[in-house]
Amino acid sequence: MEPAPFFITLKTAAVSTALTFFLGIGLAFFVLRMKRGKGLADAIITLPLVLPPTVVGFFLLLTFGKKSALGSFLLEQGIALVFTWKAAVIAAVIVSLPLMYRTARGAFEQMDENILAAARTLGVSEWRIFWHLLLPNARHGILAGLVLSFTRALGEFGATIMFAGNIPGVTQTMSTAVYAAIQANDYDLAFQWAIALVVFSLFFVVLMNVWMGHLSRNQ
Repeated sequence: MEPAPFFITLKTAAVSTALTFFLGIGLAFFVLRMKRGKGLADAIITLPLVLPPTVVGFFLLLTFGKKSALGSFLLEQGIALVFTWKAAVIAAVIVSLPLMYRTARGAFEQMDENILAAARTLGVSEWRIFWHLLLPNARHGILAGLVLSFTRALGEFGATIMFAGNIPGVTQTMSTAVYAAIQANDYDLAFQWAIALVVFSLFFVVLMNVWMGHLSRNQ
């Protein structure tokens, strides 16, 4: 069992989760404050969660492929995305973002509106409200979203194989390594990678549960 898919998976999941963390929280706060079009914005952000990952990957190919306006522009600037490690990160961000967004928004919505209204009445800026009221009180939901996003990125397959491919040593993650092993009729290798994914995902979910329990007991 080559170690490359293991390290590529961890690196992809770590980078994509860092991006998803900030994007998810920012989008949750932005949508929450919208006066109009909140339902449409919410549906668009959540859509990758309900679409088949291969469809997400297909639309990423259409968006960033060399035949698209954006893809052509990026290529002219010397930026290649399709079938690169950066494409694996983008695919992981797109499919895991709804999890971070939904949990962060749900945590924000549990905040007492009267407290927020009182802070605004006292002249507290939205920026300070966000940092000193919303974030501290939403930490449990944000932590849950962070772990769920990371574990989702660990196991991402459909969008990754469509947009980033399955290039050994470059874009081959543990999930695509399972697929490649099955295609090669190597079920022992496929089983090893599958077990590795199960163990890592289970570890982080259990870690989240332990941490959440610890926070609840110390409130």
